[in-house]
Amino acid sequence: MENRNNITEFILLGLSQQKEVDILCFLLFLLFYIAILAGNLLIIISITCNQLIEQPMYFFLRLLSLSDVCYTSTVTPKLLIDLLAEKKTISYNGCMTQLFTMHFFGGVEVFILTGMAYDRYVAICKPLHYTVIMSRRTCAVITAASCAGGFMHSFGQFILAIFLPYCGPNEIDHYFCDIYPLLKLACTDTSMIGLLVLANSGSVSLVMFVVLLISYAVILYTIKSYSRESRLKALSTCSSHITVVVLFFAPLFFVYFRPASPLQEDKVFALFYTIIAPMLNPLIYTLRNLEMKNAMKKLWSQIIGRRGNRLKDIPASHHRAC
Repeated sequence: MENRNNITEFILLGLSQQKEVDILCFLLFLLFYIAILAGNLLIIISITCNQLIEQPMYFFLRLLSLSDVCYTSTVTPKLLIDLLAEKKTISYNGCMTQLFTMHFFGGVEVFILTGMAYDRYVAICKPLHYTVIMSRRTCAVITAASCAGGFMHSFGQFILAIFLPYCGPNEIDHYFCDIYPLLKLACTDTSMIGLLVLANSGSVSLVMFVVLLISYAVILYTIKSYSRESRLKALSTCSSHITVVVLFFAPLFFVYFRPASPLQEDKVFALFYTIIAPMLNPLIYTLRNLEMKNAMKKLWSQIIGRRGNRLKDIPASHHRAC
């Protein structure tokens, strides 16, 4: 990745200029990051070990948890390091890499959420054909399409950023490298590029959100004729997904679905889709999901059982020696 500018590194201004606030944020976000890793990895292991992966809904949930871990890991570790550092810097190549990976995994997550909505639509509106429509091949196609869509979105942002001339200053008013703060640093007219960024990020977010709205509007219309018990069961399977969609898409709309003009509020809204939403997703999907609760209990029982068996296998002479 060749840098044709006189900028070799960028300075990230971060969330705050006060050391006390940075230390408090470090402790808070460290706990959040541990919760993100623990919660999402627990979901991945529970689904894999209990054969829930055979069901399309849990296949996509595992994929969502994996993308959450990758997505937040492109930003959070660097943020934690910078919160304790005297000088918050990132190399030019590192900045462009972070921009690409963040938008790639973010794009993948958007498409996965749309795939999950399609799965719920088929399950509720076409239950008799569910196993035929949501076959392994369909799940594989949706997964491949999600990765391809994320790559195309990310590559577009990357190309727009890497060909911009950066002559100085090199201070990014953010806690990670994103396209709008970089446009502000470019020493050229970026009005046309800003429109291209809006067309890229804004259109992806808007189109996917409209698809999600339509799918859930059809679902709500369909379940009107269901019995009360069936209606409540259908709503319970969709409510978790709707909550995750709102948490993820609402801040995205504020940040990307507007002209390229960085605002101070962007940092706060970015925290929602880079840290807070990935942390809350495991809780949202497990608190009201009986199958996930049972899978986690079974996994925990297996772990305790194996540990108990290992303790039993220790020779009695060893116990006496102890």
